[in-house]
Amino acid sequence: MPVFQLDHRPLFPPGDLAGPDGLLAVGGDLSPERLISAYSQGLFPWPHEGMPLMWFCPDPRMVIVPQQLHASRSLRARLRQGRLTVRFDSAFEQVLEACADTPRPGQDGTWITDDIAEAYVRMHELGLAHSVETWEGDQLVGGLYGVSLGAAFFGESMFSRRSDGSKVALAQLAERLRAWNFHFIDCQMSTPHLASLGACEWRRARFLSALKLALQEPTRRGSWAQSGRRTELVSHLV
Repeated sequence: MPVFQLDHRPLFPPGDLAGPDGLLAVGGDLSPERLISAYSQGLFPWPHEGMPLMWFCPDPRMVIVPQQLHASRSLRARLRQGRLTVRFDSAFEQVLEACADTPRPGQDGTWITDDIAEAYVRMHELGLAHSVETWEGDQLVGGLYGVSLGAAFFGESMFSRRSDGSKVALAQLAERLRAWNFHFIDCQMSTPHLASLGACEWRRARFLSALKLALQEPTRRGSWAQSGRRTELVSHLV
């Protein structure tokens, strides 16, 4: 399959033209206009050191349906302890930095470059990128961030400094999105960790079709800040 070279316009070829490795296009920039265009077509940027900016639409795609999130026995026990609090959009840049600093198996360094960080901070300022933070007292112990368009949430990265720190954040996100009738959480690439939480693989065609439907719903733009309460999770997940 060809790899397309992008120009100055925030336009992309159809995602179903991506190659077996998911790579569709190279070049372009990380402007809000281009990122919105990319996510709306099922694409996401994935920088590689020493290479032009790359845009991917993998097949299969890892997805969590909010109503189907699986809470393990250990996670349910963690929620019952009541020591953790989950908040939204209260520490976006801290979450971004923590995700960048977290070592990943098989990765040398981080793909969250300065340019990526600046781009998603801009998206956050526009009310389109959001963070979910797990707190133990005043300590940030886990979290994730991503982009929301229509009834779709595109997860970008997560981190954990305590056992289940990121899982608690994901569980609270799924609870919030379930209440808002979101269709899915895009997890991008398949991992055993995500599969253990109830994520499943969709073929690219199914994902792009579901995305088209999700984008027909209005976008919940603006801050999602709201104090988290452990009981909000327990009511649905325990």
